[in-house]
Amino acid sequence: MVPDERMLEELGIASVDELFTDIPLEVRVDGIDLPKGMSELEVIRTVRSVLGDNVTAADRPCFLGAGVYHRFIPSAVKTITSRSEFITSYTPYQPEISQGMLQSLFEYQSFMAELTGMEAVNSSNYDASTALGEAATMCHRINGRKKFMVPSIMSTGKRSVLSNYVKGAGMQIADYGFDPQTGEADMGDLRSKLGDDVSGVYIEVPNFVGVIDSHAAELKQDLKGAALVVGVDPISLGVLKAPADYGADIVIGEGQGLGSPMNFGGPLLGIFGCRQEHVRKMPGRIIGMTRDAAGRRAFCMTLQTREQHIRRSKATSNICTNEALMAVAAAAYLATVGGDGLKKLARASMGRAKTAMNALSGLKGFESPVFKAPHFNEFAVRTPIKPEKLAKVLMRRGIIGGLPLAKHVPELGDCMLFAATEMTTDEDIDKLVASLEGIA
Repeated sequence: MVPDERMLEELGIASVDELFTDIPLEVRVDGIDLPKGMSELEVIRTVRSVLGDNVTAADRPCFLGAGVYHRFIPSAVKTITSRSEFITSYTPYQPEISQGMLQSLFEYQSFMAELTGMEAVNSSNYDASTALGEAATMCHRINGRKKFMVPSIMSTGKRSVLSNYVKGAGMQIADYGFDPQTGEADMGDLRSKLGDDVSGVYIEVPNFVGVIDSHAAELKQDLKGAALVVGVDPISLGVLKAPADYGADIVIGEGQGLGSPMNFGGPLLGIFGCRQEHVRKMPGRIIGMTRDAAGRRAFCMTLQTREQHIRRSKATSNICTNEALMAVAAAAYLATVGGDGLKKLARASMGRAKTAMNALSGLKGFESPVFKAPHFNEFAVRTPIKPEKLAKVLMRRGIIGGLPLAKHVPELGDCMLFAATEMTTDEDIDKLVASLEGIA
């Protein structure tokens, strides 16, 4: 008896077609016209040929940022995250035999708590966008209010994810404007919209266009009981105050720059921390340190407020996993560079951005920067031709240009967002300037 016949007999059916009787005939297809199979050698050659068309930051100068950055990753980080114990691990459902992974995540939480000043940090979210969505719904759980305020200068991707998150909770998203001169929050507009219905206010330091918003330090006193949510670039915390120092209740951020490659936009790492008083309303999982029956140090998962672990009605989130490998990479990265190294990286990023900003300011037809306020490693430039066209021109000239801002901030439709990191060289900036000369 051939294998197929044995399987049919075991299943108690006469033909393979009987397996699909529940599928309506009108939606079935008569086979799929797939190409002929290839050998392993042919597949490798084909894939390499396709990959050869890719343009990466390793091949040419890159000034594209907006949340994902070209940063140097120490070899030690790659070595650690390539270990089989980490690279193949998933959510540790049997934590008692996952002590190494749990300790690594505990170290990640500790680093993030130190950087942000938050008393509790979870063992990561998918990315900054989902972290923001979780923060908004957490604000609702804290005070029961349903309006969440965000800056009008924000990425559309982050805004879209946030909107999806709050829809189920019946929450409303409200924008507050920005100062056209500085790029900082328009405090007059923000104060006029604050009321007893506002659950939380979100502010980014630095913000989407790289401006270090000085108003974040004074915001807490105006919130009328709303929670303060601060979005950060963790690298910037090497030189900027921890959000806890100016009253943040919740801190979120994108951790890709801490040891994870750009990877065409993912996977990423969502940072999420809060004050101790709100910890039981925080999503995700927390790794705790304790003692086992023999008195030895041990690690465990605690406060797992997701629906797989507790009653659905009591769950704070339906997030079912995290970016554990990216969190391990972040811990390894911070342990490798250390506190002094992080300061040097932050200063180098600011310095490179300042150099590029000044270089572009001398070009005819360009306004660099658009906003007259301190910047971190990104800055908006007003361009003499459409930024979308300019991006294509730069690509043809061997440069990955900045991000056209029209889709994200319509008021800045004639602007492009440029980023610089420690990977940006003087030669890169010179090439950019040479490519832009005479475009006006």
